[in-house]
This record gives sequence, structure tokens and C-alpha cells, in this order.
Amino acid sequence: MDDNKKKLVEMRIQKTAEALRKNGMDAVYAPTRKEAIEFVAESLEEGSVVTCGGSVTLQECGIMNLLRNGMYEFLDRSAPGTTPEKVEEIYRMAFCADTYLTSSNAITEQGELFNVDGNCNRVAAMLFGPKQVIVVAGYNKIVANLEEAVHRVKTVAAPANCLRLDRDTYCAHMGECKGTCGSMTEGCSSPQRICAGYTVIAKQQPRYEGRIKVVLVGEELGY
Repeated sequence: MDDNKKKLVEMRIQKTAEALRKNGMDAVYAPTRKEAIEFVAESLEEGSVVTCGGSVTLQECGIMNLLRNGMYEFLDRSAPGTTPEKVEEIYRMAFCADTYLTSSNAITEQGELFNVDGNCNRVAAMLFGPKQVIVVAGYNKIVANLEEAVHRVKTVAAPANCLRLDRDTYCAHMGECKGTCGSMTEGCSSPQRICAGYTVIAKQQPRYEGRIKVVLVGEELGY
């Protein structure tokens, strides 16, 4: 990225970070994924209980390796030999975790986190339960408003994730949601559809201010 484009990206990140702070969420700018890892490491206490949602961003950043370094009690649903029953147990244990890590499908310049889930364990933990939630997102996740956030999910996040998960859905075959021109929830009727729960996280109540920490990274990460 040349210096001019980098400056524009930084300006957009700073605008979004300020809006997130006004909505009661902490927000920091990490120019690189290395600095994002450093911030996450500083935010975790040794021996604390941590877990995460499924996230290409966390994998690309190297944060999954951080969580598996033995310093934390990591509730790892992807650990070898983990049964479906154990995964379900981890989903529920996440509500009592010290820290939940995830990315976001889209972040608006108004300081809103927009997410769409299949099992809804990820959005549920973001909304309530863990003592702190750390959201790591590349600048490519930033959109102007909720309308653009919905469009991003239908044309980028959902198709890419369905391909990653080998789902037999319209978007996996066609590259975009069947309901691209429809309402937020309009889409295919495939039993393998991953779009089920839709959430917007915006203004935080005073007692929960700072619970959600958003790390905006000056690199393109995830879907």
C-alpha cells in the first residue's frame, strides 16, 4: 500500500475508532497484525480463561497461536479430538470466560458492530457473558453504515465463509446471497445456510463501557 492510500485508511480507521468510543467501546489502531497481537497479549492475564469464535482474522493474525502458547486456560473448540458434544460444552462455558476473542463481519463508521451467525454462539458471547470481548478486524471490514454492512455480508463474508466451510448454499455456488437485493434476512432456504442470527452492537450501557475492545488493523484481514 502506498503512503497516500495508507493515509486514507488511517483516517477512516480513526473516524471509526472515535465513533466506537462514543458508543462506549474501547477502540485502538494497530497499523500491523504484529501490533494487533501485542495489544491482545497485553490485554490477557496469564492463567485467565479465554476462548474465541471461529475467525479467519484471528488465524491470519497469529492470535490463535498466542492463545495456544500455554499461558492461558484456552477453551479450544478446534483442539484435536474435540467431540461435537465437547464443542457444545465450550459454547456454554464461553459465557463464564474472562476474555472472548472474535472478529466482526462489518464495523460501521457510526461505531456499530454488525454480525451474522449460524449457531449464534459467537454473537451471544459478544452480547453478554465474558468479562471482556476483544474484536480484531482489518480495515476491510469498515463500512459507511448498516446498509453497507448488510451488503458486505451478502456479497463477501457469507459466500467466502460458506466456501471455507464447504456448505451447499446459493452464495457458495453463485458468489453472492440469493437475497442480495432483498431485506437483511432474505436469502436461500438451504439447510446448510449459515445466516441465522443477526445482531447490531451499538451504544453500551455505562456499567458495560469498555467491556468490548475493538482492534482496528491497518491491513486487510479475514472475510
